[in-house]
Order: sequence, then structure tokens, then C-alpha cells
Amino acid sequence: MDELTALTRDLVAIPSHDGEAAAGDFVEEWLREQTDAAVTRDDAGDADRGGNVIARRGATDDPDAPTLAFVGHHDVVPPDDTQVDTDGSYVVRERDGRLYGRGTADMKGADAAMLLAFRDADLAGAVELVFASFVGEEVGGIGARHAIDAGFAPDWALVAEGSTGYSEPDTVDVAVAHKGRRGSTVTARGQAAHASEPDAGENAVYRACDAVDVVRDLDWPTVTVAGEALSGSVAVTGIEGGSAWNVVPESCAVTVDERTVPGERADLGQVEAIEGVEWTVDQDLPPMRCSDDAFADAVLDAVRAVQDGAGELVTKPHATDAGWLAQDGTACVVCGPAESGEAHTASESVSIDVLERCYESYRRLAASWSG
Repeated sequence: MDELTALTRDLVAIPSHDGEAAAGDFVEEWLREQTDAAVTRDDAGDADRGGNVIARRGATDDPDAPTLAFVGHHDVVPPDDTQVDTDGSYVVRERDGRLYGRGTADMKGADAAMLLAFRDADLAGAVELVFASFVGEEVGGIGARHAIDAGFAPDWALVAEGSTGYSEPDTVDVAVAHKGRRGSTVTARGQAAHASEPDAGENAVYRACDAVDVVRDLDWPTVTVAGEALSGSVAVTGIEGGSAWNVVPESCAVTVDERTVPGERADLGQVEAIEGVEWTVDQDLPPMRCSDDAFADAVLDAVRAVQDGAGELVTKPHATDAGWLAQDGTACVVCGPAESGEAHTASESVSIDVLERCYESYRRLAASWSG
């Protein structure tokens, strides 16, 4: 699949960590040149982001046709210095059957595989096939939320984030659930006083420490999906308070990272039982659980058909745009080439062989799935 490797290299070479409009332009132009799909570009994000790219083919004239979507994103996290060339473009290297560079794993390799599968698939029945590449996934799902608010609501979605190597190394798996992330701040307020007379004030740091003890004692919810226990977690990740060494602090803020599971949350609101303490949610990326077992099985069948029967239904620890879609009613799975530990690293890479298997799996799914 030289075309798949070349398309991945072209996508990865386009900087898209500080504005992804150029990468979106490339995807849009490729779709218009290579397919007969109806291609649109929305106004998600600011001008530097450039908006989501969404393409549709198949039963596009039937508003009641069921819809299968291939979903990705074309933004990336900031690159390591070794991943940037002198002209500002991203460095892409091929070695030992792998492509190296920022975005190879997360997730321009997957975008390339989906683009080619979107173009090449012989569609099953009256199902409309959609390709969507969103902006702002790495900063909380800006593009996905914008599209959903504008009416993007496929019946089923394959989100091509990483699911490779969960059951065994070098094996593409199908994630039917993943954790979400709720980031919050616990703020303790007191009354300032001179530190030589601590009883004249109310120490906000002490109140914050009491709140931290509550967080440490919270129960973490666990659900079972696909025979696996998916457990949430809560961790204090930062604390800041005080203005000077000789002043009783009047405020203190504690940051909390919570990993959520479908249908369950830790009871962080308990901290507000402490006098002077309030809790605010800063970010809430939803978890995902596939709502259609038949769809999950169909994706797994397509994967196993190109892997000599290998591949399993698994769960995934990382939040993705599948959480936003599932929250809105779309039956989602996550199935993509990135392996655990590859994304966001200085040595980020993706296996070309796995990319090829993903392409073939996506093409087979589009050709067989009728809902």
C-alpha cells in the first residue's frame, strides 16, 4: 500500500499543533479530487483551526438513511524539537516498517487509512458513509462538540484512535468503552492574619488539606465491559495557596484529576461539607460505552478477517471524541493503529503493516454493515 504510506507522510508533514487550517485544507482538497463525495467545511474553532472537514457518500439524498461515520482529527500536540525541520515542517522518517513523526500515531496515519477506505469501499445497501476529521480534539473536543451542536449525529461511528496492542502486541483490537476525564478545582477560603497570631485568622491551607483527605478516601467506581473491569480514579495533582511566609493564607486551590467510567462518578461534592470549601468542574470529557453490540461485533469481524482471527473487544483508558458522540446517542467503537505509549512522545511512530490492516478493516466494514 504505497499510496497509504505516501498519504500518511503528506499529512504528517503539515504542522497542525498551533492551528490546523493547512491540514484541513489538504484533507478537503484530497476528498474533492479523489472522491465524488459531498464535502463540507464548517466554522468550528477560530480561523487558525480552519473548521471540521466532513464528507458524505452513498445515500446522501435520503434524510432517513442510516449513517456510518469514520471519525478522526487533524490537530496534534506540540512536537518535540527533533520532530521539526529547519523550515518549520514536521520531520517524517521511515525505518524498520514504521513511520516516525508527530501525528503518525495520533492520528494522521489513521486519517489516511480512513480516507482511502472511505474512497474505496463498495457501500452496503442504503447506508450513508461519512468521513469526519475534527479540529481541536487535543484541547477538549472543540470540533466534535461544534459538529454535534450543528446536527452531526451518525447512527454508528468508528473513531480511529489507538486500539492496537491491547490483547497482544501488534494486534488491532476494538475498544467498546473508554474512560472520561473530569478536571476540577477545590477552592478553600479563609481569613488572612499575621502568622505570629495564627488563631486570629482562618487558614485556608488547613481547610484545603481537610478537603484533600476527603478526596483520598473517596470510592472509585468500577464497571465491567467486554469482560474487563474498567475502573475510575481520583488524584490530587496540584495545590497552590498563600501569599507570604508570614501571612496566614486566605485562599488555597487544589486541582483534581478524575478518570470517569460510563454511568458512574466519584462523589467529589463531599468536599463542600467542609466550611469555606467549594468545588468547581473545569473540564468534563465524557466516557464512552458502545450501545450496539451488533455493531461492535461487526467491527471485530472486519478486523479479524484481515488478522487471521486475531483481535478482541477491549476497553481503553484514554478519552476520545467518541465520548462526545456517544453522549449524544451515537453507537461508537474505537479502532485504530496507535499503540499504547506511542502518542505524544518524542519517538512517536506507527506500524505501516498495522495501518494497512486498519485500512482493509475499515473498507470491509463499510462494505458489509447495513445496520
